[in-house]
Amino acid sequence: MTSRTGFFILAAVLLLTALVCVGEGVQLIATGKPFGIGLGICAFIIPGIGVWFLRQTVRFGRTTEAMSRELEAEGGLPVDELRRTSGGRIDRASADEVFSKRQAEAEADPGDWRVWFRLAVAYADAGDTPQARKTMHHAIKLRSNP
Repeated sequence: MTSRTGFFILAAVLLLTALVCVGEGVQLIATGKPFGIGLGICAFIIPGIGVWFLRQTVRFGRTTEAMSRELEAEGGLPVDELRRTSGGRIDRASADEVFSKRQAEAEADPGDWRVWFRLAVAYADAGDTPQARKTMHHAIKLRSNP
C-alpha cells in the first residue's frame, strides 16, 4: 500500500469518526443535563480540530507537490546522490555530506524557496522529519511571498 492510499484511508476514517462524534454530541446535548451538554460540546470541538489538522495536511501536501512539479520543470529537483547500504538504507555519512552542501546553498541564497525546498529534502533524507517539515513550511512561505 502506498503512503497516499494509506493517507486517504486514514482521512476517511477520521471523517467518519468525526460524523459519529457529532451525532453523539447532538444526542448528549439533547439530554438537557449539564454534564451531557458539556460532553456534547466537546464532541463538536474535538472532531473540528481533527478536520482542521487534516485540511492543513492536505494543503501542505498539495503545495509541496506543486513546488516539486515546478522545480522538475525548471530542472532544479535535487538529484539523488546518496549512497545506500546493501539493505537499501541511506548511508548516514552520505546524508550528512549532502545536507552540508544543501545548507551552504540555503545560507548563500536565503531568499530563494528552491534552495530551502532542497534543504528540506536533505533534512528528510538525514532522518530529521520535524525539521524537514519546518524547512518546507519556510520554502512555502518564501514562494508565496516573493
